Amino acid sequence: MPRKILTVVILLMAVTLTQAQTAEDTYNKYLDFNLARLQGEQDKAMDLSRQIMQDTAKLSAKVKINFFNSLARLYEDDNQSVNAIPLYERVVAAEPDYYVAHRALGYLYLKNIPDADKPLNNPSTDAEYVKAVKKALPQLEKAQACDADDNTLALIKTLYKNIGDDAGLTGLNNRLKILKGKCEDILSD
Repeated sequence: MPRKILTVVILLMAVTLTQAQTAEDTYNKYLDFNLARLQGEQDKAMDLSRQIMQDTAKLSAKVKINFFNSLARLYEDDNQSVNAIPLYERVVAAEPDYYVAHRALGYLYLKNIPDADKPLNNPSTDAEYVKAVKKALPQLEKAQACDADDNTLALIKTLYKNIGDDAGLTGLNNRLKILKGKCEDILSD
């Protein structure tokens, strides 16, 4: 009986040690990913990101959100908005006050809508246009509330006019005041 207990204890220690090394390896890859990204080594960063994505469960929650945000930015810079959007959505879900990701999402949602920022003569009835605008507006409003920008404000107003949402436009200032209450511009890990 003592031999069985000793064997089980040794096996548990081996599994725990292996798990700890794997988590440490994943975190080290995350650090290497950040270094490669900061040094402009996009290919190396992308390769490391693929390795890290297989083991994100081994990262702490804060590190994981930072990784998703950095990878989304990498995809965005590489004109891969299809890959960036779901990552930014994860960031916003985990850190709803981080307005930088909101701004990115707002503009990415509008990316495939030609002339989305141009005023229309009549409110749009194009379902895809309206859907994209309604998805983008809350993101842009959060960004505008936290980091006021004349261009973003003009875009928001134009989008409300373009979809014929007078009530949304009328309540904009109040929503911006409320949203301004909680703003984060840096993610910590």
